[in-house]
Amino acid sequence: MTMWGGRFRDTPSRLLRALNDSFAFDRELFAEDVEGSIAWARAIGAAGVLTGEEVEAIVNALVKIEAPTSSTTGDFEDVHSYVETKLYERVGSLAGKLHTGRSRNDQVATDLKLWLKKACLDGIDRVEVLVASLNAKAEPAKMPGYTHSKQAEPITFALWCGAYVEMLTRDVSRLKDAFERGDECPLGSGALAGTPLSVDREKIARSLGFARPTRNSLDAVSDRDFAAEYLFAATMLMIHLSRLAEDLIFYTSDEAGYAELPDSMATGSSRMPQKKNPDVLELARGHAGRAIGELTGLLSVLKGLPLAYDKDLQLDKEPLFRIRTVIAHVVPAVAAVVDGLQLNRERMAKAATSDLLVATSYADKLAATGIPFREAHEIVGKAIANGTLDELAASLK
Repeated sequence: MTMWGGRFRDTPSRLLRALNDSFAFDRELFAEDVEGSIAWARAIGAAGVLTGEEVEAIVNALVKIEAPTSSTTGDFEDVHSYVETKLYERVGSLAGKLHTGRSRNDQVATDLKLWLKKACLDGIDRVEVLVASLNAKAEPAKMPGYTHSKQAEPITFALWCGAYVEMLTRDVSRLKDAFERGDECPLGSGALAGTPLSVDREKIARSLGFARPTRNSLDAVSDRDFAAEYLFAATMLMIHLSRLAEDLIFYTSDEAGYAELPDSMATGSSRMPQKKNPDVLELARGHAGRAIGELTGLLSVLKGLPLAYDKDLQLDKEPLFRIRTVIAHVVPAVAAVVDGLQLNRERMAKAATSDLLVATSYADKLAATGIPFREAHEIVGKAIANGTLDELAASLK
């Protein structure tokens, strides 16, 4: 059904519909749209717009509407028109009263914030599972540490695991911060200037699980900070996963051989029977690049928008839906790789025994004798260049 046709003599053209309609993707917000519509029905009931019987009829009908799928057919502009059409089918013209005092502007802003809150919590849960996997896998096995992709100093595998635990802990913190800042309910903001109804916005916010209502209606219908913050936090998470993947791709390479991938999380080659490929890790790395593009795209959409709502904001949803799906697949897959990783402790330890890896400690020992560290650094460097590091090391024992 069309929700806005009275002012127009002509029906929307096929070209307009192809560009304008968003039901193909914003049906993802169905549960949130129903949730917000139930809260609004009760709010305008309390304001005297609906009787108690009408509220009950609308709410009972809303909860019985079937969620749309990719195969759902019908002339729906967006998820809001889908819900309203299905409501008309159940309660007739009473459905038209539900939109009293409400705009699709505050409606979609509310739907999206409800969805984003769930996305943040979902992301936090998944990341915490990966953190637990890294903590469980951490052990004091010796291995080389690297800077500039060159062997630098000895470390332990536990230290390596801990580094990614720190990164992922910051990711969790960012998701929590985004959740807290976005925990505001736009419903009741109308199209941009508020609603003429005497609805209790504090009560509406609480009924939907928000901490508070938004303070400014003009900002509320056009604010997409929460979307941008979620996408940034998700992108940083993907960047950290990409770094972890890059390390493990090298650690499990034939050249390093510090670890072996679990069979269940690796693939083979259709041509070369000996291959065991780190496809999961490579895809994690690849998805990080796409996430950066999603974030850049959303920020570019937002950067020049005048107040208040503009149709550009319809383009905010698809990158959010895509990145949540990516996180739902990639994070558990990386956790499974970590869980099943088989360390080759002997090879790790052997690689960590080179005198070059402890060259810094030799400089520190010389400095401890009273030689300025810069001179000690020079002495060790020359010993390496001259091939006499073994003799220097022996003299310091």
